[in-house]
Amino acid sequence: MTREIRVQGTVADGYEAVREEFTAVLANELPEYEGQLAAHVRGRKVVDLWVGPDVTGESLYGVYSSTKGAAHLVVALLVQDGVLDLDRAVAHYWPEFAAEGKGAVTLRELLAHRAGVPGAGSGFSPEEIADDRVIAARLAAQRPFWRPGTAFGYHALSIGALAGEVVFRATGRTLQEVYEERVRAPYGLDFFLGLPEEHEGRFRSVQPMAPTPEQAALLDALPPQPQSLGSIAFNRHTAEPTDLEAMPNSRRLRAMGPASAGGVASARGLAGMYAAAVTGIDGREALLKADTVAEFGQIQSVGHDLVAGAFKAFAVGFQATSVAVYPFLGAGTIGHSGAGGSQALADPRSGLAYGYTRRRFAFPGGPAVENERLVRAVHEAALVAG
Repeated sequence: MTREIRVQGTVADGYEAVREEFTAVLANELPEYEGQLAAHVRGRKVVDLWVGPDVTGESLYGVYSSTKGAAHLVVALLVQDGVLDLDRAVAHYWPEFAAEGKGAVTLRELLAHRAGVPGAGSGFSPEEIADDRVIAARLAAQRPFWRPGTAFGYHALSIGALAGEVVFRATGRTLQEVYEERVRAPYGLDFFLGLPEEHEGRFRSVQPMAPTPEQAALLDALPPQPQSLGSIAFNRHTAEPTDLEAMPNSRRLRAMGPASAGGVASARGLAGMYAAAVTGIDGREALLKADTVAEFGQIQSVGHDLVAGAFKAFAVGFQATSVAVYPFLGAGTIGHSGAGGSQALADPRSGLAYGYTRRRFAFPGGPAVENERLVRAVHEAALVAG
């Protein structure tokens, strides 16, 4: 029996093809699929869609590493203000970080995943992985896994804590506090780094991956690598390994909002944050000046990622999205995807700000494959309709 697919929400004139593409994507999903898609173009909301039982545009999801976009936005604002300098040593702000040969690492190198401390050799407990300041203190004393600056590797669960400690040392405020005061609250964004108790009823717990038999065979064929850089970066090498799929389902983690992967958001919140940052929304000027966007969109690390074991590209903190994922987007596109399937980005050339969430953890992790079709559909409509 063919199930009825109901895409709810609205699109602006000229964006009807986006709704059609979302509907087509859903034909490949399980009947209980839940997801949201939102986009702004030059500050105007043009796509606001959602699908699933009991889902609305206000439902909230764990967005994993899409959280990093919010963390890097805070750093960009402080660089723009002159509070932080990308080419100063991290140890200038945080002297303890100089231990074990890390004294020359600059903030730019840190954000580009070049510092060599993607995780702790002894790992973190479930309680510690939710606490950015604990992570930072442990990694300050950590000997780097490669000579800083010579290579790069994705600091999956540590980069937000490391950047956050620099923010704390420079301002006396946590990264989460600065984000709340300067970004989330002023714009009323449904993108939280620390979910208040009163919003808990809107949270949709992550559903585990449901691979096809072919996908399951691929996963089963992967050799165990308990002490690899990948295992260390994702904290899988400990007595209590991090269950990535279940991370957002921890109330402690949602409440603390660790800046690497603890954010909770709707697609509206993801797209709205990037629109506020790059183009401005509701007639307000963009948070970031064009020169700041260009600086943070400049490629810093490209090639073989030591943690991922694959080709990756990073700008200043943000993923270099148009290089590594969506080549049809404009040069200088900034964004970040999340392990569960979320994607958020801003293309300053087309004025597009995009956000996507889904409830079920996507195979094989990272931006869900449907994002390629959805991002392309919105981008093509933006080029025509504006």
